[in-house]
Amino acid sequence: MSRRRARMLAAMTTSVLVLDDPLPGVRRLTLNRPEKRNALNNELRGAILAALRAADADPAVKVSVLRGAGPSFSSGYDLSADNSRDQPFYSPGGPGQWARHVVEGCFRMWDLATPIIAQVHGWCLAGGSELAVACDLVYVAEDAQIGYPAVRTMSPPDNQYHAWLMGMRAAMELMLTGDAISGTEAVRLGFANRAFAAEVERMLQENPLLEKIEAEEEGAPADTAGTLSKGLLTFDRQSRRWTATATGLPSMNVTALAADRDRLYVGTDNGLVRIRP
Repeated sequence: MSRRRARMLAAMTTSVLVLDDPLPGVRRLTLNRPEKRNALNNELRGAILAALRAADADPAVKVSVLRGAGPSFSSGYDLSADNSRDQPFYSPGGPGQWARHVVEGCFRMWDLATPIIAQVHGWCLAGGSELAVACDLVYVAEDAQIGYPAVRTMSPPDNQYHAWLMGMRAAMELMLTGDAISGTEAVRLGFANRAFAAEVERMLQENPLLEKIEAEEEGAPADTAGTLSKGLLTFDRQSRRWTATATGLPSMNVTALAADRDRLYVGTDNGLVRIRP
């Protein structure tokens, strides 16, 4: 990353939203209120919209990724804040002003030309689920919990996406119960595109040695067993599976192994992972 781009990202980063470019063409937005489970107050909502607009106007950014710091994607709108004050854009007053304001925010995200990906883990509730729905693609951890518990005590959703994403029957059940669904169930019902094993996702987030890449990445080498000297993996002859055993790495079943001169690749049940020496 150039110094100019690094300075620009630092200037746009706030206490509630952290920006970085982890890969060429990728702008990543991290909701940074982990102590509040990334509850959405107007400061955070405004920062998200401003950062997405800036990414959309930057020809070097090909995709934006939205994720949450800490154990959750987002617990929803911040009910401890006065959300009628300092809203990030004007919406006419009157009955239903907040719901109309929220829906307009979703439309502003949909109107952007640069695709937005929601990277969902942990709790994704109420307004947090509306934020995920406003993204173009949604990828979730298998053990994520997605729901709208506010229907039990407060109101129906501000952005009533359930029926047209998940169908009338599933939507009705969720609206009548307020129950949460897992990431796996969210994929089955149509809320999300794909679910990934939580252990692999945690491993990728917590260990700087690991980086997930696409299996079809250009130049990915063919399977080979020539990397035992790396000391990162052991091979069980009976199950014929590789297991990551290096200090500090969580145990991981590995179904394929490959290497080139600079990198070690392992193929898990959940995709290809690159281990950098």
